[in-house]
Amino acid sequence: MLRVNCLPACLALLLATTAGPALADIRILAVGPMTGPYQALGKQIRAGVETAVDALNAKGGINGERISVDIEDDACKPEAAVAAANRAVGRGDQLVVGHVCAEAAIAAASVYADNRLLAITPAVTANRYTDQRAGPTLFRLATRDDAQGPTAGAFLAERFGNKRIALLNDGSSYGKPLAEATKQAMNEAGKREARLDTFDPGAKEYNALADRLIADAIDVVFVGGDQGDIALILKALRAKGSPAVVMGGDSLGTSEFVTAAGDAANGTLLTFFTDWRLQPPAEAANAALRQAGIEPQGYVLPAYAAVQLWAAARQSSGPAAGDTLASTLSASPTPTVLGTVAFDGKGDAQLAGFSIYRWANGALVPETGQ
Repeated sequence: MLRVNCLPACLALLLATTAGPALADIRILAVGPMTGPYQALGKQIRAGVETAVDALNAKGGINGERISVDIEDDACKPEAAVAAANRAVGRGDQLVVGHVCAEAAIAAASVYADNRLLAITPAVTANRYTDQRAGPTLFRLATRDDAQGPTAGAFLAERFGNKRIALLNDGSSYGKPLAEATKQAMNEAGKREARLDTFDPGAKEYNALADRLIADAIDVVFVGGDQGDIALILKALRAKGSPAVVMGGDSLGTSEFVTAAGDAANGTLLTFFTDWRLQPPAEAANAALRQAGIEPQGYVLPAYAAVQLWAAARQSSGPAAGDTLASTLSASPTPTVLGTVAFDGKGDAQLAGFSIYRWANGALVPETGQ
Protein backbone atom coordinates (compact mmCIF):
# COMPACT_ATOMS: atom_id res chain seq x y z
CA MET A 1 0.00 0.00 0.00
CA LEU A 2 1.26 3.45 -0.91
CA ARG A 3 2.26 5.41 2.15
CA VAL A 4 1.89 9.24 2.04
CA ASN A 5 3.70 11.61 4.40
CA CYS A 6 0.69 13.58 5.71
CA LEU A 7 2.54 15.68 8.25
CA PRO A 8 2.93 19.01 6.37
CA ALA A 9 -0.54 18.95 4.79
CA CYS A 10 -2.29 17.69 7.90
CA LEU A 11 -0.57 20.22 10.11
CA ALA A 12 -1.70 23.02 7.79
CA LEU A 13 -5.26 21.65 7.85
CA LEU A 14 -5.21 21.43 11.65
CA LEU A 15 -4.03 25.03 11.99
CA ALA A 16 -6.67 26.25 9.55
CA THR A 17 -9.48 24.53 11.44
CA THR A 18 -8.38 25.46 14.93
CA ALA A 19 -7.20 29.05 14.49
CA GLY A 20 -9.73 31.78 15.17
CA PRO A 21 -10.95 33.93 12.28
CA ALA A 22 -8.66 36.80 11.31
CA LEU A 23 -10.05 40.21 12.08
CA ALA A 24 -10.71 42.20 8.93
CA ASP A 25 -10.03 45.90 8.91
CA ILE A 26 -12.93 48.22 9.58
CA ARG A 27 -13.38 50.10 6.32
CA ILE A 28 -14.36 53.74 6.05
CA LEU A 29 -14.65 56.00 3.03
CA ALA A 30 -13.30 59.44 2.21
CA VAL A 31 -15.21 60.80 -0.78
CA GLY A 32 -15.11 64.08 -2.63
CA PRO A 33 -13.69 65.73 -5.74
CA MET A 34 -10.23 64.23 -6.04
CA THR A 35 -9.91 65.56 -9.60
CA GLY A 36 -11.18 68.68 -11.33
CA PRO A 37 -11.50 72.30 -10.14
CA TYR A 38 -12.40 71.38 -6.55
CA GLN A 39 -9.79 68.67 -6.08
CA ALA A 40 -7.95 70.68 -3.42
CA LEU A 41 -11.03 70.42 -1.20
CA GLY A 42 -11.46 66.71 -1.77
CA LYS A 43 -7.81 66.14 -0.96
CA GLN A 44 -8.23 68.10 2.27
CA ILE A 45 -10.93 65.63 3.29
CA ARG A 46 -8.72 62.69 2.37
CA ALA A 47 -5.79 64.10 4.37
CA GLY A 48 -7.92 64.66 7.45
CA VAL A 49 -9.44 61.18 7.33
CA GLU A 50 -6.15 59.39 6.73
CA THR A 51 -4.34 61.26 9.48
CA ALA A 52 -7.13 60.58 11.99
CA VAL A 53 -7.10 56.90 11.06
CA ASP A 54 -3.31 56.74 11.43
CA ALA A 55 -3.68 58.17 14.94
CA LEU A 56 -6.33 55.60 15.84
CA ASN A 57 -4.37 52.69 14.41
CA ALA A 58 -1.24 53.79 16.27
CA LYS A 59 -3.21 53.27 19.48
CA GLY A 60 -4.50 49.85 18.47
CA GLY A 61 -7.48 50.82 16.35
CA ILE A 62 -10.96 50.42 17.80
CA ASN A 63 -11.21 47.60 20.32
CA GLY A 64 -8.24 45.93 18.64
CA GLU A 65 -9.57 46.28 15.09
CA ARG A 66 -7.59 48.34 12.61
CA ILE A 67 -9.22 50.85 10.28
CA SER A 68 -8.51 51.15 6.57
CA VAL A 69 -9.51 54.02 4.30
CA ASP A 70 -11.16 53.71 0.91
CA ILE A 71 -10.98 56.72 -1.42
CA GLU A 72 -13.60 57.68 -3.99
CA ASP A 73 -13.60 60.57 -6.48
CA ASP A 74 -17.10 61.95 -7.04
CA ALA A 75 -15.80 64.84 -9.21
CA CYS A 76 -18.65 66.90 -7.71
CA LYS A 77 -21.06 65.03 -10.01
CA PRO A 78 -24.31 63.49 -8.67
CA GLU A 79 -24.08 60.33 -10.76
CA ALA A 80 -20.50 59.71 -9.66
CA ALA A 81 -21.47 60.32 -6.03
CA VAL A 82 -24.31 57.76 -6.23
CA ALA A 83 -21.96 55.21 -7.78
CA ALA A 84 -19.40 55.84 -5.04
CA ALA A 85 -22.08 55.49 -2.36
CA ASN A 86 -23.22 52.17 -3.77
CA ARG A 87 -19.65 50.89 -3.88
CA ALA A 88 -19.24 51.91 -0.24
CA VAL A 89 -22.30 49.86 0.66
CA GLY A 90 -21.02 46.92 -1.37
CA ARG A 91 -17.64 47.00 0.36
CA GLY A 92 -19.20 47.23 3.79
CA ASP A 93 -17.74 50.63 4.65
CA GLN A 94 -18.84 51.70 8.13
CA LEU A 95 -18.48 55.47 7.74
CA VAL A 96 -18.53 57.97 4.90
CA VAL A 97 -16.70 61.28 5.28
CA GLY A 98 -17.66 63.63 2.42
CA HIS A 99 -18.88 65.08 0.06
CA VAL A 100 -17.95 68.66 -0.92
CA CYS A 101 -20.55 69.68 -3.50
CA ALA A 102 -24.20 69.89 -2.49
CA GLU A 103 -25.74 68.19 -5.54
CA ALA A 104 -23.35 65.25 -5.21
CA ALA A 105 -24.03 64.89 -1.48
CA ILE A 106 -27.79 65.11 -1.86
CA ALA A 107 -27.80 62.55 -4.67
CA ALA A 108 -25.85 60.06 -2.55
CA ALA A 109 -27.76 60.76 0.67
CA SER A 110 -30.63 58.36 0.00
CA VAL A 111 -28.16 55.51 -0.59
CA TYR A 112 -26.62 56.11 2.82
CA ALA A 113 -29.99 56.50 4.51
CA ASP A 114 -31.53 53.42 2.88
CA ASN A 115 -28.56 51.30 3.95
CA ARG A 116 -28.24 52.76 7.47
CA LEU A 117 -24.71 53.96 6.68
CA LEU A 118 -23.34 56.75 8.85
CA ALA A 119 -22.27 59.72 6.69
CA ILE A 120 -20.73 62.95 7.98
CA THR A 121 -19.97 65.82 5.63
CA PRO A 122 -17.32 68.31 6.68
CA ALA A 123 -18.08 70.58 3.71
CA VAL A 124 -21.66 70.74 2.38
CA THR A 125 -23.32 73.99 3.43
CA ALA A 126 -26.61 73.81 1.45
CA ASN A 127 -29.54 74.20 3.85
CA ARG A 128 -31.62 71.48 2.23
CA TYR A 129 -29.03 68.80 2.99
CA THR A 130 -30.40 68.66 6.51
CA ASP A 131 -33.67 70.60 6.09
CA GLN A 132 -34.72 67.73 3.80
CA ARG A 133 -32.57 65.14 5.52
CA ALA A 134 -32.73 61.76 3.81
CA GLY A 135 -32.38 59.85 7.07
CA PRO A 136 -31.07 59.92 10.63
CA THR A 137 -27.61 58.60 9.74
CA LEU A 138 -26.67 61.84 7.93
CA PHE A 139 -24.78 64.59 9.77
CA ARG A 140 -22.73 67.63 8.89
CA LEU A 141 -19.95 69.60 10.50
CA ALA A 142 -20.00 72.44 7.95
CA THR A 143 -21.92 75.56 8.85
CA ARG A 144 -25.17 76.03 6.93
CA ASP A 145 -25.56 78.53 4.07
CA ASP A 146 -28.17 80.40 6.05
CA ALA A 147 -25.40 81.26 8.52
CA GLN A 148 -23.03 82.35 5.75
CA GLY A 149 -25.41 84.89 4.20
CA PRO A 150 -26.16 86.76 7.45
CA THR A 151 -22.43 87.05 8.13
CA ALA A 152 -21.80 88.50 4.67
CA GLY A 153 -24.84 90.78 4.70
CA ALA A 154 -24.09 92.29 8.10
CA PHE A 155 -20.49 92.88 7.08
CA LEU A 156 -21.46 94.57 3.80
CA ALA A 157 -23.92 96.88 5.55
CA GLU A 158 -21.41 97.91 8.19
CA ARG A 159 -18.26 98.19 6.08
CA PHE A 160 -19.79 99.56 2.87
CA GLY A 161 -22.85 101.40 4.11
CA ASN A 162 -22.08 104.45 1.92
CA LYS A 163 -21.11 102.48 -1.20
CA ARG A 164 -23.08 101.16 -4.18
CA ILE A 165 -23.37 97.39 -3.75
CA ALA A 166 -24.40 94.86 -6.42
CA LEU A 167 -25.59 91.39 -5.55
CA LEU A 168 -25.11 88.72 -8.23
CA ASN A 169 -25.90 85.03 -8.37
CA ASP A 170 -25.52 82.19 -10.86
CA GLY A 171 -28.93 80.60 -10.20
CA SER A 172 -27.38 77.45 -8.70
CA SER A 173 -28.47 75.68 -5.53
CA TYR A 174 -25.35 77.15 -3.89
CA GLY A 175 -25.11 80.63 -5.35
CA LYS A 176 -28.73 81.76 -5.38
CA PRO A 177 -29.60 81.02 -1.71
CA LEU A 178 -26.29 82.53 -0.61
CA ALA A 179 -26.95 85.78 -2.46
CA GLU A 180 -30.57 85.89 -1.26
CA ALA A 181 -29.57 85.37 2.38
CA THR A 182 -26.89 88.04 2.03
CA LYS A 183 -29.42 90.48 0.60
CA GLN A 184 -31.90 89.80 3.39
CA ALA A 185 -29.33 90.35 6.13
CA MET A 186 -27.95 93.45 4.45
CA ASN A 187 -31.42 94.92 4.04
CA GLU A 188 -32.32 94.14 7.65
CA ALA A 189 -29.19 96.04 8.69
CA GLY A 190 -30.49 99.09 6.83
CA LYS A 191 -28.54 98.87 3.58
CA ARG A 192 -30.26 98.55 0.20
CA GLU A 193 -28.49 97.11 -2.81
CA ALA A 194 -27.92 99.31 -5.86
CA ARG A 195 -28.22 96.42 -8.29
CA LEU A 196 -29.45 92.83 -8.46
CA ASP A 197 -28.26 90.70 -11.36
CA THR A 198 -27.88 87.10 -12.47
CA PHE A 199 -25.48 85.40 -14.83
CA ASP A 200 -25.14 82.05 -16.52
CA PRO A 201 -22.33 80.00 -14.99
CA GLY A 202 -19.58 78.44 -17.04
CA ALA A 203 -19.10 81.26 -19.54
CA LYS A 204 -15.72 81.87 -21.12
CA GLU A 205 -15.79 85.57 -20.22
CA TYR A 206 -18.02 88.10 -18.44
CA ASN A 207 -17.21 91.34 -20.22
CA ALA A 208 -20.86 92.31 -20.74
CA LEU A 209 -21.61 91.79 -17.05
CA ALA A 210 -18.57 93.87 -16.12
CA ASP A 211 -19.77 96.63 -18.45
CA ARG A 212 -23.17 96.72 -16.71
CA LEU A 213 -21.58 96.95 -13.28
CA ILE A 214 -19.23 99.73 -14.35
CA ALA A 215 -22.04 101.67 -16.05
CA ASP A 216 -24.00 101.49 -12.78
CA ALA A 217 -21.01 102.87 -10.82
CA ILE A 218 -20.87 99.79 -8.57
CA ASP A 219 -18.30 99.94 -5.77
CA VAL A 220 -18.78 96.48 -4.26
CA VAL A 221 -19.86 93.25 -5.96
CA PHE A 222 -21.06 90.28 -3.92
CA VAL A 223 -21.24 87.12 -6.05
CA GLY A 224 -22.98 83.90 -5.13
CA GLY A 225 -21.38 81.37 -7.42
CA ASP A 226 -18.46 79.18 -8.43
CA GLN A 227 -14.88 80.26 -7.82
CA GLY A 228 -13.97 79.89 -11.51
CA ASP A 229 -16.76 82.20 -12.63
CA ILE A 230 -15.97 84.75 -9.93
CA ALA A 231 -12.32 84.77 -10.99
CA LEU A 232 -13.39 85.62 -14.55
CA ILE A 233 -15.79 88.35 -13.37
CA LEU A 234 -13.01 89.82 -11.25
CA LYS A 235 -10.52 89.75 -14.12
CA ALA A 236 -13.05 91.36 -16.47
CA LEU A 237 -13.61 94.20 -14.02
CA ARG A 238 -9.91 94.79 -13.55
CA ALA A 239 -9.22 94.65 -17.29
CA LYS A 240 -11.76 97.47 -17.74
CA GLY A 241 -10.21 99.54 -14.99
CA SER A 242 -12.80 98.96 -12.28
CA PRO A 243 -11.46 98.96 -8.70
CA ALA A 244 -14.72 97.49 -7.34
CA VAL A 245 -14.31 95.25 -4.31
CA VAL A 246 -15.39 91.68 -5.08
CA MET A 247 -16.72 89.39 -2.37
CA GLY A 248 -18.06 85.85 -2.40
CA GLY A 249 -18.74 82.81 -0.28
CA ASP A 250 -16.63 79.88 0.81
CA SER A 251 -16.20 78.68 -2.79
CA LEU A 252 -13.42 81.28 -3.02
CA GLY A 253 -11.43 79.64 -0.24
CA THR A 254 -9.27 77.54 -2.58
CA SER A 255 -5.86 77.93 -4.17
CA GLU A 256 -7.56 77.32 -7.52
CA PHE A 257 -9.32 80.68 -7.19
CA VAL A 258 -5.99 82.43 -6.65
CA THR A 259 -4.49 80.61 -9.63
CA ALA A 260 -7.45 81.50 -11.85
CA ALA A 261 -7.65 85.14 -10.74
CA GLY A 262 -3.91 85.80 -10.60
CA ASP A 263 -2.86 89.08 -9.06
CA ALA A 264 -6.48 90.26 -9.17
CA ALA A 265 -7.23 87.88 -6.29
CA ASN A 266 -5.51 90.23 -3.85
CA GLY A 267 -8.08 92.09 -1.80
CA THR A 268 -10.96 89.73 -2.66
CA LEU A 269 -13.23 89.21 0.35
CA LEU A 270 -15.05 86.03 1.29
CA THR A 271 -16.97 84.33 4.02
CA PHE A 272 -15.20 81.22 5.22
CA PHE A 273 -15.31 78.84 8.11
CA THR A 274 -13.74 79.26 11.50
CA ASP A 275 -10.01 78.61 11.29
CA TRP A 276 -9.92 75.44 13.38
CA ARG A 277 -6.12 75.48 13.36
CA LEU A 278 -6.25 78.27 15.92
CA GLN A 279 -8.35 76.29 18.40
CA PRO A 280 -6.51 74.60 21.33
CA PRO A 281 -8.06 71.13 20.74
CA ALA A 282 -6.40 71.02 17.32
CA GLU A 283 -2.81 71.45 18.50
CA ALA A 284 -1.77 67.78 18.48
CA ALA A 285 -3.47 67.09 15.13
CA ASN A 286 -1.90 70.23 13.67
CA ALA A 287 1.55 68.96 14.65
CA ALA A 288 0.95 65.48 13.20
CA LEU A 289 -0.40 66.88 9.95
CA ARG A 290 2.43 69.36 9.52
CA GLN A 291 4.99 66.68 10.27
CA ALA A 292 3.45 64.75 7.37
CA GLY A 293 3.75 67.82 5.14
CA ILE A 294 0.04 68.69 5.27
CA GLU A 295 -1.19 72.11 6.27
CA PRO A 296 -4.43 71.58 8.28
CA GLN A 297 -6.46 74.19 6.43
CA GLY A 298 -9.99 74.14 5.08
CA TYR A 299 -11.74 70.81 5.55
CA VAL A 300 -8.74 68.87 6.90
CA LEU A 301 -9.61 69.22 10.59
CA PRO A 302 -13.39 68.82 10.14
CA ALA A 303 -12.70 65.57 8.27
CA TYR A 304 -10.40 64.50 11.09
CA ALA A 305 -13.18 65.32 13.57
CA ALA A 306 -15.69 63.24 11.58
CA VAL A 307 -13.51 60.16 12.13
CA GLN A 308 -13.21 60.98 15.83
CA LEU A 309 -16.99 61.25 16.15
CA TRP A 310 -17.54 57.89 14.48
CA ALA A 311 -14.78 56.24 16.51
CA ALA A 312 -16.26 57.50 19.79
CA ALA A 313 -19.71 56.20 18.83
CA ARG A 314 -18.26 52.86 17.73
CA GLN A 315 -16.29 52.45 20.94
CA SER A 316 -19.43 53.21 22.92
CA SER A 317 -21.92 51.13 20.92
CA GLY A 318 -19.71 48.41 19.48
CA PRO A 319 -19.97 47.19 15.88
CA ALA A 320 -23.56 48.36 15.56
CA ALA A 321 -25.51 49.50 12.53
CA GLY A 322 -25.24 53.09 11.41
CA ASP A 323 -28.59 54.10 12.88
CA THR A 324 -27.45 52.95 16.32
CA LEU A 325 -24.20 54.90 15.95
CA ALA A 326 -26.25 57.89 14.82
CA SER A 327 -28.38 57.71 17.94
CA THR A 328 -25.22 57.64 20.06
CA LEU A 329 -23.86 60.71 18.25
CA SER A 330 -27.15 62.56 18.63
CA ALA A 331 -27.36 61.84 22.34
CA SER A 332 -23.87 62.74 23.54
CA PRO A 333 -21.58 65.72 22.92
CA THR A 334 -18.19 64.41 21.79
CA PRO A 335 -14.70 65.92 22.19
CA THR A 336 -12.92 66.42 18.84
CA VAL A 337 -10.16 68.52 17.28
CA LEU A 338 -12.85 71.15 16.67
CA GLY A 339 -13.85 71.21 20.31
CA THR A 340 -16.84 69.43 21.80
CA VAL A 341 -19.39 68.68 19.08
CA ALA A 342 -23.12 68.28 19.63
CA PHE A 343 -25.76 67.89 16.92
CA ASP A 344 -29.26 69.33 16.72
CA GLY A 345 -32.34 67.39 15.62
CA LYS A 346 -31.56 67.92 11.94
CA GLY A 347 -28.03 66.57 12.19
CA ASP A 348 -26.34 69.98 12.06
CA ALA A 349 -23.34 70.48 14.32
CA GLN A 350 -23.69 73.26 16.86
CA LEU A 351 -20.39 74.94 16.07
CA ALA A 352 -19.13 78.45 15.42
CA GLY A 353 -20.07 79.92 12.04
CA PHE A 354 -18.40 81.98 9.36
CA SER A 355 -15.95 84.87 9.47
CA ILE A 356 -14.74 87.36 6.86
CA TYR A 357 -11.39 86.78 5.20
CA ARG A 358 -9.31 88.51 2.52
CA TRP A 359 -6.92 87.06 -0.03
CA ALA A 360 -3.48 88.63 0.34
CA ASN A 361 -0.49 87.34 -1.65
CA GLY A 362 -1.88 83.85 -1.90
CA ALA A 363 -2.90 83.56 1.77
CA LEU A 364 -6.26 83.85 3.49
CA VAL A 365 -6.07 86.40 6.28
CA PRO A 366 -8.84 87.40 8.69
CA GLU A 367 -10.37 90.73 7.75
CA THR A 368 -9.82 93.30 10.48
CA GLY A 369 -12.37 95.73 11.82
CA GLN A 370 -15.27 93.27 11.73
